[in-house]
Amino acid sequence: MSANLNRVHATFEGEAIEAEAGASVAAALIASDRVAWRTTRDGAQRGLFCGIGVCFDCLVEIDGESGQRACMIPLQEGMRVCDNGTRATRTAVDADTEEAAQ
Repeated sequence: MSANLNRVHATFEGEAIEAEAGASVAAALIASDRVAWRTTRDGAQRGLFCGIGVCFDCLVEIDGESGQRACMIPLQEGMRVCDNGTRATRTAVDADTEEAAQ
């Protein structure tokens, strides 16, 4: 049996990620050299922290459904993973703050 048959392929922000079958979305993100994949409203980077679904630091959007804990969801073939919208929110907050300061 080929090792490739045990790999699952998906995307994060449009870029390819992959992991062994059964691995979590967080494991696939870390395997693709991503240690942080969202930011807080204050701009702090977050990624995997507890790894058991308690802390909510690893939240992502999966196939359009936000608020998913990357450490708890197995990576599935073709899954589309995004940063849970926090980067877009952060950009909007920055723009509002900058506009108010002027």
